[in-house]
Amino acid sequence: MSDLIDDPRLGENAPEFTVSEISGAVKRTLEAEFGRIRVKGEVGRVVQARSGHMYFDVKDERNALACTTWKGQVSKLSVLPEEGMEVVVSGKMTSFGGQSKYNLNVDDVAVAGVGALMAMLEKRKTALAAEGLFDPARKQALPFLPDVIGVVTSPTGAVIRDILHRLRDRFPRKVLVWPVAVQGANCAAEVARAIAGFNAMTPGGALPRPDLLIVARGGGSIEDLWGFNEEIVARAAAASEIPLISAVGHETDTTLIDFVSDMRAPTPSAAAELAVPVRLDLLAETRAKGARAAQGLANIMARRKQRLADVSRALPRPDSLTQTAQQRLDHWEGRLPLGLRSLVQKQQLRLTASAGQIKPSALGRILVQEARQLQALGQRLPAGLDRAALSARQMLRACASRLRPAPLAERVARLRKDLDDLETRLEQTFERQLQRRREQLVACDRLRETLGYRETLRRGYAVVRSGQALITNVAKAEAAKSLEIEFADGRFAVGQSTAARPAGRAKPTPPEQGQLF
Repeated sequence: MSDLIDDPRLGENAPEFTVSEISGAVKRTLEAEFGRIRVKGEVGRVVQARSGHMYFDVKDERNALACTTWKGQVSKLSVLPEEGMEVVVSGKMTSFGGQSKYNLNVDDVAVAGVGALMAMLEKRKTALAAEGLFDPARKQALPFLPDVIGVVTSPTGAVIRDILHRLRDRFPRKVLVWPVAVQGANCAAEVARAIAGFNAMTPGGALPRPDLLIVARGGGSIEDLWGFNEEIVARAAAASEIPLISAVGHETDTTLIDFVSDMRAPTPSAAAELAVPVRLDLLAETRAKGARAAQGLANIMARRKQRLADVSRALPRPDSLTQTAQQRLDHWEGRLPLGLRSLVQKQQLRLTASAGQIKPSALGRILVQEARQLQALGQRLPAGLDRAALSARQMLRACASRLRPAPLAERVARLRKDLDDLETRLEQTFERQLQRRREQLVACDRLRETLGYRETLRRGYAVVRSGQALITNVAKAEAAKSLEIEFADGRFAVGQSTAARPAGRAKPTPPEQGQLF
């Protein structure tokens, strides 16, 4: 018996398995043993791949469980995992043979307790407040009497009936209802799409764009109202160009959309009251103002009439104003014929006197005198022309004497010399400036090389990369598919690094195996 135990060939007849057979057997055993399970823990790192799949860890004080949510499952999650969140995840255990790792395929995520929800809500509030989304200066004023009101709510609940009933009692308006889920996994996405959809409508189109939006829901627990605490809903409400009233829950309920909306209503019915005034109150106020306007107009007319009567008593009678003018008109009318006859006689006398002075002999003498003056001026004209020509010739000779070639040549030579001197000075200045700039450039290049990381590499350091990403710690090195180390004299490509692994940690997988994340 002892000989059989010590025989080294014992067990050589056991069957041989391939690696794929072992991996498949482990996967089937793991899935059959656990089935669907729920795990509570804290969310670690979260990675959203380009493919749409989500990878994250759920951990406690000592261990971590890798979790995977496929692209088709991500859209159905009621809560998206965030780093540091306490959650309860549900799914099935499975394994990934390519890396000999097991993980949990998660298809549902729930927050573990109200305290975790409130902590996550406060974190979101702080981030959005830092961006200025809660600033009162960006809030819009509500229209006094909107023509069309858009309501984002469930079409089957009591909320829409309360809003329509309240609007009908106060001031009937056109209402467009965008049906959405007000709780559950699809709530946040549908509410955000509804707000964006109302804003995308064309004003005055076949389906008119609303002048005011109401986002409403009845009361409920914090889990029921959580869809209105999602960041996509808050950002959609903040980006709305249409004024928005939030009416989510009862008066004591507060959600994230309340802080970014233009007005918060404690209840959906109160939102309807904020949206429109009371029609009967407006009519009564209009009638009261109309009566006041009529009374004011009557008072003004009475005062103006009294003032006109007072002024008219101080005016003279109309006939007394024209009597004096009529008398003056009659007086001058009687004197007009006599004045005309006298004027005609005076003009006749002046004409007779002038005609007596105009005689042929006098005209002849005037003509002879003018002819003599003209002849005298003609005799003086040639001498004047000669004097003017002589003066012009003298001025021309003086100008010609100043325009001699010799002075002009001297001036041109002097100017050419000055130009040559300026050109020489310009070339010398340009050479000095070019040399100074060249020296500055060389100094800057030396400084760049001194401050660059390659000088650090020459002192014995190295840079580790994975693709285009820098590897700065052990965790990133372990998660990288391959590594590239850059030294001062070149780069060296390696597989998974073993030198950076801390002592006592399990031996990593071979470099040729891929990574799940």
